[in-house]
Amino acid sequence: MKRLCTSTLLLAAIAVPVLAQDGGRSLDTSAVRTPSDSASAQRSGHNWFVSLLRKIARRSDETAAADTASGSVDTTSGSEVLATPAPATERSFKSKKDSLAWAGARATAERANGYRIVVNIFEKRLRVIDGDDTLRVAPVATAMNATLEYGGRVWRFTTPRGVRTVKGKDKDPVWTPPEWHFAEVALEHNLKLKQLVRGQTVTLKNGTKLKTVGDEVGIVRPGSSEFEPMALDEHIVFDNTLFIPPAGTKNRVVEGELGHYRLDLGDGYLLHGTPYAKSIGAAVTHGCVRLHDEDIEWLYENVPIGTKVYIF
Repeated sequence: MKRLCTSTLLLAAIAVPVLAQDGGRSLDTSAVRTPSDSASAQRSGHNWFVSLLRKIARRSDETAAADTASGSVDTTSGSEVLATPAPATERSFKSKKDSLAWAGARATAERANGYRIVVNIFEKRLRVIDGDDTLRVAPVATAMNATLEYGGRVWRFTTPRGVRTVKGKDKDPVWTPPEWHFAEVALEHNLKLKQLVRGQTVTLKNGTKLKTVGDEVGIVRPGSSEFEPMALDEHIVFDNTLFIPPAGTKNRVVEGELGHYRLDLGDGYLLHGTPYAKSIGAAVTHGCVRLHDEDIEWLYENVPIGTKVYIF
């Protein structure tokens, strides 16, 4: 999910469960997973990490609809944000160069023939076309067109114009959150950010050791040699620092965030499903194109690898 415009990125207003101490004096063990409490936590449906992602997505919906009409309440109470689709005729360009680039991408899409996918970013519409026949039309969500700056790094969240190719297809894909996701969370909650490295042991202020064993991140308490895995669905926050789990660990994987299917367009850009159905029709993503479940399933079943995708 890749990363536009200089508008401020609106982040989720939620509380990070700080697992560590009050000034380094104590350690909250609520996020440490033991054999007994892991099963009970799963049965109770506790999934703070996914909850965080959903709140970020809902807040992004508010940003996308800010110039029109948008409602917002926490879905934990059973309500959802209603994203308002952008008017199909509304076009906004940063410069004449930007306008010409859009016109060029549109002209290329209009000249194309054969079996292809066409994504109109302004209309928030995807079309599957074979020759002169339109086989399917689907509403989509596209990039939020925003910039995130943190720690001297800048991420631009845009859906790129141009021609791409379907490089692969997956069913029930999992998401590995990129660094920008952790930067969003750290910025929102005024946290430092640190990458955990396999084989590295971080000693926290109260003497607890934070380390990776196998494919899990966990702790070893002072005076103990027992490794206690962290809860898989919570961020790892100690000493006012958000630790990024190593790639390939269970702590760095989120299931369901990309829906049930995805089509890979390369360079981190995807056509994929989403659990946030209300966001379809708005500018809310970090670069990918989201579709309703039934539409991405149709694409998965009917669009072959190698199909050209024209985006403008």
